[in-house]
Amino acid sequence: MGFGGVALQALLQQEALAGRGRAMDPLLPVAPRIPDFPARAKSVIFLYMVGGPSQMDTFDYKPTLQKLHGQKLPDSIRQSILATKQANVLHGCKDEILGSPYQWKQYGQSGMWVSELFPKVAEQVDQLCFIHSMQADSNNHAPASYQMHTGDIRAGKASLGSWTTYGLGTLNHNLPSYVVLYDAGPLGGAANYGNGFLPAAFQPTRLRDKGVPVLDLMPPEEFATGQRASLDLLQKLNLDHRRDRPGLTELDARVASYELAYRMQSSAMEVGGLEKESPALQRDYGLEHEEERTRNFGRKCLMARRLVERGVRFVQLYDMPDKDGWDAHAKLADNHTPRARWTDQPIAALLKDLKQSGMLDETLVIWASEFGRTPIMQGDGGRNHNAAGFTIWMAGGGVKPGQRIGATDEVGYQAIERPLPVHDLHATILQLLGLNHSSLFFDSNGRQERLTGVAGQAEIIKEVFV
Repeated sequence: MGFGGVALQALLQQEALAGRGRAMDPLLPVAPRIPDFPARAKSVIFLYMVGGPSQMDTFDYKPTLQKLHGQKLPDSIRQSILATKQANVLHGCKDEILGSPYQWKQYGQSGMWVSELFPKVAEQVDQLCFIHSMQADSNNHAPASYQMHTGDIRAGKASLGSWTTYGLGTLNHNLPSYVVLYDAGPLGGAANYGNGFLPAAFQPTRLRDKGVPVLDLMPPEEFATGQRASLDLLQKLNLDHRRDRPGLTELDARVASYELAYRMQSSAMEVGGLEKESPALQRDYGLEHEEERTRNFGRKCLMARRLVERGVRFVQLYDMPDKDGWDAHAKLADNHTPRARWTDQPIAALLKDLKQSGMLDETLVIWASEFGRTPIMQGDGGRNHNAAGFTIWMAGGGVKPGQRIGATDEVGYQAIERPLPVHDLHATILQLLGLNHSSLFFDSNGRQERLTGVAGQAEIIKEVFV
């Protein structure tokens, strides 16, 4: 019995040190937790380009694609794809190579190739780590988007932002630990960024980049003086109600949310004060740009920087100003050219700002989408969905900059060098945050749920690390 007690105590200590499996304060469920090992990144800004930007028109230069423009897809590439689970990426297209309409140049000391779509991001290219060999398990928007956010093509799982706050807690008790910024959300809706089976306290808070950051946050003047007393009474009644209902996480979250909303009344208003930034910085982010959509995205990027600066763990920022996003099934240039123009300057300004302020070292910036696009034509000069090989990039937060990881074939269709599943990307992000992806789990319906799936399934992308 003594040896059994020692073993049990050791297991309990392991769980406590990892920050999982321990009791949570119902009034402060996102209290700071001890990471598994020293973290390289404290916060994440995830720039999500909804709809699937084309890799061979943005960051994955393919000179052979230009040479084969108008010709049939080489049979060797076709047969290679047909031999994999990604064979459906060949469907719905003409058998005709579509060259990129954009010019390409090499930039920076790293000599990275970037298309003319992103001239300002290209100036920051030495800060970026490109992964050219991502693969998703679905060629449809919502399932692939769920996977990029939650690790699973099915709705109902917990998002990366929720897992991050569950594992690490908050750095600022006066602001939400997990924030989403968007005009229109991702395809598939709130299931992309929700808390899923995790306690409700780990759901995100949507903040607005224009006007009051949170609607109805401030009480009417006639109720302001008695607000604290009212909240104290409400808290007492809620805790009395909770006493007979242990484990009701929705009630825990509601009690905590009242307190957070009270504390946010000054902090949220302050973080939304973009006009307090210098005029030069506002111009850098595009807040004075002639196009409204550039101004809108610039405000979100500046808001993201102000949030992580104040200790917000995870900011999920969506680029989807309309129903189409980057989903260029026809007339690729008509879709991609304006969308790149609306996002290029704000993203470059964010990277430059974080670097100059010294925050990039501990802020992980990710640029990604649910999948890429095909090198063969669809419809009138468009490209179809392509989950067989696409590009993302990361910067800061302990990432080794100025490098390319993995590669697609000569026309950009399929990942052939270091193909990487989304689970490996998630494992790597958690590692950068100081979390062991295998030990980060939550018991749900008798099953240990993980962001990275079954234990031992995912691997760290070692090349990413400095």
